[in-house]
Amino acid sequence: MEKFTKLTGRVAPLNRVNVDTDQIIPKQFLKRIERTGFGDFAFFDWRYLEDGVPNPDFILNESRYKGASILVAGRNFGSGSSREHAPWALNEMGFRAIIAPSFADIFRNNCMQNGMVPVVLSQSEVDYIMGNALKGVGYEVTVDLESQTVVDEQGFSADFEFDPFRRNSLLNGLDDIGITLQHSDAIDEFETTRSSRW
Repeated sequence: MEKFTKLTGRVAPLNRVNVDTDQIIPKQFLKRIERTGFGDFAFFDWRYLEDGVPNPDFILNESRYKGASILVAGRNFGSGSSREHAPWALNEMGFRAIIAPSFADIFRNNCMQNGMVPVVLSQSEVDYIMGNALKGVGYEVTVDLESQTVVDEQGFSADFEFDPFRRNSLLNGLDDIGITLQHSDAIDEFETTRSSRW
């Protein structure tokens, strides 16, 4: 898993509440068994017209948000089913951090397991970031997981809480398998002596 320490990036706004995982990655695209190939299908029903042409009315299709690595969204982001494909799709779209007033628990955990940082800020702090992203071109913030802050160049600064275990895992690029492999010597020893012991 890729480490996450600090990210400065363009902010893309999705000013909607209760965005569920079926909106993030619709069910018809869940047939793949790989973790890749989902980015083009993220927000599919909003992102494309019926003929497959990009929807000019969907805000994330606007050229000013091209290359954005931070998504700011409304409350209860990632609700619905527990599909891990949702953070896979968002990550392939280029997003490494998501800022919202609240997240669905399973979605939040899936993000952290896949190297993404879900940041919970107050509604007023999210409104500030959302407003700047909506009115400007190239608005950027820095998400710093080490200091647990979000700042911009206009003097805005907000602290956020983060689970210490998940924070350590992200800072060191360790998913659950990576954490387990830290004990590879003990695992090898167990495997070597297992047959004779039992």
